[in-house]
Amino acid sequence: MPRVLLIEDDRAVREGVGLALRRQGHEVAAAETGEDGLARLRSFRPDVVVLDLMLPGMTGLEVCRGIRAVDQTMPIIMATARGDDVDIVIGLEAGADDYVVKPVQARVLEARIRAVLRRTAGGATAAPAADGIPKIETHGDLSIDRAGLSITRQGVPVALAPSELRLLLALSASPGQVFSRQQLLETVWEHSYHADARLVDACVNRLRSKMGEPAGRPRYVQTARGFGYRFAAQ
Repeated sequence: MPRVLLIEDDRAVREGVGLALRRQGHEVAAAETGEDGLARLRSFRPDVVVLDLMLPGMTGLEVCRGIRAVDQTMPIIMATARGDDVDIVIGLEAGADDYVVKPVQARVLEARIRAVLRRTAGGATAAPAADGIPKIETHGDLSIDRAGLSITRQGVPVALAPSELRLLLALSASPGQVFSRQQLLETVWEHSYHADARLVDACVNRLRSKMGEPAGRPRYVQTARGFGYRFAAQ
């Protein structure tokens, strides 16, 4: 039974969304404040966090950063009361994997939760070599283990969130090929019904930062201006 931690200060929303998720078979723990949410994170050990952006006191952005400071792989779906571009981008840059705009439709949130849990459980498709030995690709100082789903750069492990890992694996599977944002949304986020380039751009920025890519001159994940992104094999 998937475990969902819902951090939401509005009681009516908290109870309504919690009830809808329980009816879908989820085990739900709820928190009213950011501080309580971080405490419940440690005790409840959820599979995914649904986090309200506009919390009193400790904000949703602060909570998101707090979660990412201790757990890079925890799926976080951010809920924002308005579709403000700045709020959404800041939340995604802080480490959220996806977002929904309030008032949240239960079927939309359920679809996002299922998708992020599939990404977390599956990570990406392992790609063994023909002789059955797990395939480890080397591109310059970057090593990609598709079977073990791990990344190292200069021999140092790079801790990536599920969406960041899937994005890198999708791009590096076809070095030099340009992928549009829509293609990446469908491949990485399974958003064939809701295209939003901000998810891709924010994830690319986080991925580049974690890989130590130089600002303005990325070595691996490069921008094809006006089209999308490509992985440049070294």
